[in-house]
Amino acid sequence: MAWFPNRAARKKAFPTSNTGPSVRRAIVSVAEYSIEIKPSAGKELDALDHALFARIDRKILALAENPRPPGCKKLRGYKDQSRIRVGDWRVVYLIDDEANRVSVTRIAHRREVYE
Repeated sequence: MAWFPNRAARKKAFPTSNTGPSVRRAIVSVAEYSIEIKPSAGKELDALDHALFARIDRKILALAENPRPPGCKKLRGYKDQSRIRVGDWRVVYLIDDEANRVSVTRIAHRREVYE
């Protein structure tokens, strides 16, 4: 959480709006994406150790709420493929906005993911 010198600075940084939390929550739940993990990506995920699996799994589940999180990059040469970083590992996925679906296609170390 960011540090603010006083309450007024915090309120200025995060202004309240007329929409209450229940309205914002409803908008987010409508826009959630389903996550599909391709069989090849599932095998790559199963081969990871427990700690790394937990970190990558958390990032993949977060894609349901925001398929374009800060730090994601669209891959050149591909229509809708993006990638996120999890340490030295990369998660490559497709975004289908019409069907509200995120398809994870590849999970690999950075030196071998783009081969």
